[in-house]
Amino acid sequence: MSTRLYVGNLSFEATGDDLNEIFSQTGEVEEAIIVSRPGGGRPRGFGFVTMADEQDAAEAIRQLDGQELGGRPLRVNVAKERQES
Repeated sequence: MSTRLYVGNLSFEATGDDLNEIFSQTGEVEEAIIVSRPGGGRPRGFGFVTMADEQDAAEAIRQLDGQELGGRPLRVNVAKERQES
């Protein structure tokens, strides 16, 4: 079963391709996205990576949490479900 990871503290220059490249070193990546401001504005400094299975996701967290990308240490953990208000 696929697992979605939250990736925080991204530089504003980071791209989905950057995330795909670094996370694919730990397992199969199904999707990697950077969240931008509405209307195509600048990136918000975080994104999400969906790993193919739980083992790949756990390995990504173990290896990549704290690793630098674009001069900033990544924060990587399992994404929480968005709560409706």
